[in-house]
Amino acid sequence: MASVCDRADLARTDAHEVVLDCLEAGIAAARPERVLADALSLSGDQLRIAGEVYDLHAYEDVLVLGGGKAAGQVAAALEERIGDAVDGGVVVTDDPVGTERVEVVEGSHPVPDDTAADGARRIRERAAAAGDRTLVFAVITGGGSALLPAPAGDLSLADVRDTTAALLESGAEIAEINAVRKHLSAIKGGRLAAAAAPATVVTLAFSDVVGDDLGVIASGPTAPDPTTYDDALAVLDRYDLAVPPEVRTHLRAGAAGDRPESPGPDADFGHVREHLLADAWTAIDAARAVAEGAGYETAVLSSRIRGEAREQGLAHAAVAEEIAATGNPVEPPAVVLSGGETTVTVRGDGAGGPNQEFALRAALELPEGAVLGAVDTDGRDGGTDAAGALVDGQTIADTEAAAAARDALADNDAEPFLADRGALVRTGRTGTNVNDLRVLLVE
Repeated sequence: MASVCDRADLARTDAHEVVLDCLEAGIAAARPERVLADALSLSGDQLRIAGEVYDLHAYEDVLVLGGGKAAGQVAAALEERIGDAVDGGVVVTDDPVGTERVEVVEGSHPVPDDTAADGARRIRERAAAAGDRTLVFAVITGGGSALLPAPAGDLSLADVRDTTAALLESGAEIAEINAVRKHLSAIKGGRLAAAAAPATVVTLAFSDVVGDDLGVIASGPTAPDPTTYDDALAVLDRYDLAVPPEVRTHLRAGAAGDRPESPGPDADFGHVREHLLADAWTAIDAARAVAEGAGYETAVLSSRIRGEAREQGLAHAAVAEEIAATGNPVEPPAVVLSGGETTVTVRGDGAGGPNQEFALRAALELPEGAVLGAVDTDGRDGGTDAAGALVDGQTIADTEAAAAARDALADNDAEPFLADRGALVRTGRTGTNVNDLRVLLVE
C-alpha cells in the first residue's frame, strides 16, 4: 500500500490510525499496476480489457501514447502485462518510471514546460504516422492537460503557460478550464484521436474529474469535444482573466471560423474505443472496506464534491456534528467518505492547496471525537509537497489558534499553519491520480 510519511506522529489515537489506513488503502487501490492487473488479461494474442477483446496479432504495430501524472506508471504496467507486444511509444508525466519500450518524458505540472511541449509534439507526430494496422493505446490520466500542452497555431508555450496560471487561480471549475485549454492545443479536444485515424485507438483512462467525462480528463485528447471557441472566450470573460493578447486573438479567429474547430460530437470516432479503468470510486470503495473491517458503519457522502474548498470543509464539519448529535445519516461510530475535486479562488499569496484549505476550515468546526483526513490521491495538493492534511477537534484548540487559522485561510496560507501543528499528510508521489479522497470518522 501507499505509505504515509511520519505516520507514527500522525496516528495519535486509534481513530487517527483508522483514517490513515483508509487513505492508504484508497490510494493503493488506484495504483496502475493493481488496476491493470484486474482490468487486463492476455491469452495468447487475445487481450481482454473490461470485456472487450483485441487480437494483437492483427496489428503490425502496437504503440503507447499519452500523458498525465499516472501515465508513466500505466505504461510500465502495460509493458508488464503484454510484454513484447508493445513496439514503442511516448508518454509525458511528472512522475517518471523506468520502462523498456515506451519513452517516458518528464514534464512539469500544473504549469506546462518546454519538455512537456516537445513530448506532446512527438506524441502527435507518432499518432499522425500510424496506419490502419496500428493499435494505439492512448494513456489518458489526470494532469494530462498540463503535461500535453502542444500549443496550437501561432501560440507560444508562454501564451499557454500564462493562461493556465490565470485559470488555475480563478476558481473556475475544471470543465471550464479545460474548455479553454482544448482550444489552445493541437492535441486536446479529440485532436489526438483525429490525428491517429485510421489506426485503432484504445483509450486507457484514469479519471481525476467529477463525473468521469472522458472529454474533460486531460482535456479529452481522444474524445469528441462538445465545447467551442465561443465557450472558451466565455470562460475568459466570466472570470475577467488577463491573458496574453495572442490567446484572445487565436480564440476569436476560431470563433469566426478562420481556424478549424475541435472534433465535435458529430465527428467520426468509430476507430476509438474507451475504457475507464479507475476513478474516485476505486479509492472510495477500498477505503470503505477498511473502515468496515475496523468495525465502523460507513456512508458515502458523494464522489462528486466540488466548489470552494473551504465551503466544502465547513459542510463536512456539519455532517460530523449531525452524526454526533442525531445519528444521521449514519449512527456513530461511523466513517463518512467522499471524493471529487474542490477549488480555491486565490486571493492571498500564501502556500497550500485545496485539501489543506478544506481540512483547515473543517478543523475550525469539528466536534470532539471527529477525525478528518483529506488528500489528493496523486500525493501533491496544489503546489505543495503535501498530499493533504489530517485534523481533529483539537487541531484548533483555543480562540488564539482559531484567529490564526482564519488569518491563514484569508491569505490562502494553510500549509504553514497545518505544518506547525503536525497535521500535514505526506505520501510522496503515489503513481496514480483519481482526485481527492476524504475520510471523516466520528466516534
